[in-house]
Amino acid sequence: MTIDIHSHAWPFPESFSEDFIRQASSAKPGTTVDLTVRYEDYAAAVPEGTRTVVFGGKAKLSGVWVDDAYIADYVAQHPERLIGFLSVDPTQPGWQDELRHGHETLGLRGVKLLPMYAGFKACDPSLDPLWRYAEKHGLPVLMHTGTTFVKQAPLECTLPHLIEPVALKYPGVKFILAHLSHPWEAECLVTIRKHPNVFADISALHYRPWQLYNSLMLAQEYGVWHKLLFGSDYPFTTVNASIDGLRKLNDMVAGTALPRLDVDQIEALIHRDSLALVGLE
Repeated sequence: MTIDIHSHAWPFPESFSEDFIRQASSAKPGTTVDLTVRYEDYAAAVPEGTRTVVFGGKAKLSGVWVDDAYIADYVAQHPERLIGFLSVDPTQPGWQDELRHGHETLGLRGVKLLPMYAGFKACDPSLDPLWRYAEKHGLPVLMHTGTTFVKQAPLECTLPHLIEPVALKYPGVKFILAHLSHPWEAECLVTIRKHPNVFADISALHYRPWQLYNSLMLAQEYGVWHKLLFGSDYPFTTVNASIDGLRKLNDMVAGTALPRLDVDQIEALIHRDSLALVGLE
C-alpha cells in the first residue's frame, strides 16, 4: 500500500486571492495556473489501495483560505481512503477556536500549517497553545517548509531548524516538514536525524530530479531513509508521477562513477506506513 501524506483539496479559484493566482501563474511564464481539485482525477493516478492525507490551508498574508468544513465534506465522500487535516493561521484572531472546531466538531485528525505563507515562525512562543493541544489529542502537524513563489512570504519563517525547540519541548507531537524543506534539504535532514518526533515528506520534488537525487543521497549517507515519508502535493503533481520519478533517479548516473541510491530504500519509502509512524493508526 502507498500512503500519500501530502495532498490538497480546495474550491478553486474561490480559495485564493487574485494576487496569489497571478503570482502562481508568473512562476510558469505563459501559463494561467489551474489548481482545480477533483477526487476522480486524483484517484485515476494512484496505485490500488492508496490512502491519502488531505488538507487545505490558511494564510491571510499570501491570500490562501480554505474552510475546514470543505475538507471534512471532501473526506466524508471517501472515508475509507481519505484522512483530513485542519488548518489554522495563528496570525489571525480566532485561530484557537478554529483548531478546536476542526478537530472536535469536524473530526479532522491532524494540523496543516503554512508558516512562511502566513508570516510566522514555528518557534514563536505564542504557538504554545497549538502544540499543547496537538500533544494532548495526538494530532500530527504537517507544515510547509522550503521556498515558494509568493513574494510577500518571508523566507526566514520557513527554515527547518525552527522546529527544533518545539520538538524538544513537545516530544509527543509528530511533526512533518514538507518538501524536504527545499532548497534547505541538508538542514532538514540533520533536523529529522536529531529528533525522533520529526519527519519529512518528499512531495513536489521529483520534477527536479538532480536536486532530489542529491537530497536522497545525503539522506542515505546520514542514514535517515526511515524518517522520509511519501507525498505527492496533488494537484501540483500526481502519486504515480512521483513514484515514477523516484524510481528513475538512478538512471541519471548510469555509466558514471557516481553512487546509486539504494533501490530497496526507494521502494520502502514508496510503501512506508506513514500513518502508523505519525500516530494515525
